Amino acid sequence: MDKEKIRVLVEEIVKATLKQPKQIPIAASNRHIHLSPEHVDRLFGKGHQLNKLKDLSQPNQFAAKETVTLIGPKGKIQNVRVLGPARGSTQVEVSLFDGFTLGVKPPIRNSGDIKGSGAITIQGPRGQVTINEGLICAARHIHMHTSDGESFGVSDGDRVQVRVEGERGVIFSNVLIRVSPKYKLEMHIDIDEANAANIKNGQLGEIVAIESRVQVSGG
Repeated sequence: MDKEKIRVLVEEIVKATLKQPKQIPIAASNRHIHLSPEHVDRLFGKGHQLNKLKDLSQPNQFAAKETVTLIGPKGKIQNVRVLGPARGSTQVEVSLFDGFTLGVKPPIRNSGDIKGSGAITIQGPRGQVTINEGLICAARHIHMHTSDGESFGVSDGDRVQVRVEGERGVIFSNVLIRVSPKYKLEMHIDIDEANAANIKNGQLGEIVAIESRVQVSGG
């Protein structure tokens, strides 16, 4: 093959690579709970430290061996996994279907946005606590490292549409972008959304549109 043919071939490969969509692995999040240090003590005993069961996909996050029971007005859900490490405020993340089981209506919120959210009772092996706010159904979102944000051309707080192919292919709208050097690229949806679209953990999605961008004030 002469040099000219090699040059043309290389150019075609580069162009094809640039046109390839950037894909995002998807994870379906089942019900779980983040506990404050105070509530770890009240549910599992003074000075208790959460024991790691396995690492999660996001750096420095883990599923703990500990589980709790959620108690609502109409029912309860046992063996709800605690995630670690402990954080500032307790946050319980359930699906809308779980809400029917418990007899509550968890608001759809971004993680961390718990002001005025749902109430729930949490039972541990050494105690029980009722929180007046902290119960949510987590809004769909994408974790991105800062380098991923640059590569995708999006910023923290932007909202996008994500297409997932398959027998029950779907386009998810209003997907929040969360960018941090602490994050690893992954889209999170809840178990109801995953089941409705027949999405398996690790399946890939593609950003197909940017719905809104964060307004950056000039200095």
